[in-house]
Amino acid sequence: MARKFFVGGNFKMNGTLSSIKDIVENLNKAQLDSNVETVIAPPALYLLLVRELAKKEIGVAAQNVFDKPNGAFTGEISVSQLKDSGIDWTILGHSERRTLLAESDETVASKTKYATDNGVSVIWCCGESLEQREAGKTLDVIAAQLAALKSKNPDWSKIVIAYEPIWAIGTGKVATTEQAQEVHASIREWLVKNVSQAVADETRILYGGSVSEKNCKDLSKEKDIDGFLVGGASLKPAFVDIINCNL
Repeated sequence: MARKFFVGGNFKMNGTLSSIKDIVENLNKAQLDSNVETVIAPPALYLLLVRELAKKEIGVAAQNVFDKPNGAFTGEISVSQLKDSGIDWTILGHSERRTLLAESDETVASKTKYATDNGVSVIWCCGESLEQREAGKTLDVIAAQLAALKSKNPDWSKIVIAYEPIWAIGTGKVATTEQAQEVHASIREWLVKNVSQAVADETRILYGGSVSEKNCKDLSKEKDIDGFLVGGASLKPAFVDIINCNL
C-alpha cells in the first residue's frame, strides 16, 4: 500500500489568539489535497482552540508530552489529557528540545513509547548538527537515535519519522534533494535491517529543515521523502502550497 503523504506544521513558540485563528481559518477555507494527511502543532495554550476551530480532516498535535501518567509533574502535559482534548498527535525529539532542553535519545524514546502505547501518534524527529555532518557522522548519529527508540519497542504503526538536519532548521539552508534522499533511504534501510521490512515499507519519513513553497515540489519527488515537517512556513499562507505540492 502506498504511503499517504504527510505534512506537519510546527508553530513552535509562535502565535497569538488572533494570528492562530487566522491560520486555521485560512486552512479551513483552502482546498487541501485530500491525498495528504495534514497535522498542525500550535503551542500548548492554543491546542483546544485549534481543535475546536479546525475542520476534522486537519489533525492537531502537541509539541511535547510527558512519559508518566497524570500526577505531580509541574508544567507537563499527559497523554490522557491530550486524548481527553481530542489531540491525537505529538511531536517528540525535535532538535530544539534535544539541544536547548538537553533531552537525551533515551528520554525521547521513553516518551515515544509511552505515547504510542497509550493511543497518541508521534512525529519522531531525528537529525545531525553541522559539525556532525562535516565529520561524516550523519548516519551514525541517526542510527543511534533510532536504536534508542527501537530499544523501547514502541508501536511503529503510530510513528512518523521526521529527518531534520539541525543545520537547516530556520537557517534558510536546505539539504539538497540528493542529500535528503540519501538520509531518508538510509533510515528506511535501517528499519529493514533492525525492525522489519513491513515497518520500513509502511513508515512515513518526512523532511524538515527550511521547507518552503519554493523547494517542496522537488523534494516531494524523491522516492523516500513521504512529506514534510514545516516550521516557519506553517505560519504563512504559503503553507497551503506546501500541502498541495503534489497537485
